[in-house]
Amino acid sequence: MYAIIVDGGRQYKVEEGQVLDVDYRDITKGDALRFEKVLAVSGDNGLKLGSPAVAGASVSAEVVGAKQGEKLVVQKLRKRKNSRRKTGHRQLYTRVKISKIEGA
Repeated sequence: MYAIIVDGGRQYKVEEGQVLDVDYRDITKGDALRFEKVLAVSGDNGLKLGSPAVAGASVSAEVVGAKQGEKLVVQKLRKRKNSRRKTGHRQLYTRVKISKIEGA
């Protein structure tokens, strides 16, 4: 059983028990999170596709904690001007564990 959900402008294919990194939310560890925008749900009785979302379907998840992504190095160089700048960035994510897919 799987579902395709939308969160933060991105689509994710999720299954029960899967751990997923979504955009950062200021939520404490152990809280419940619910995804209402479900594009497709696959279950025992086939695949349900929504147009654009499946009515009555939702995905429940439990927050595992916050996580930082890998470091991205941003380097700017202007040729022949002796001008260099190097900075880094690490994006914050919220790690969730999918607990239940409803509406299949």
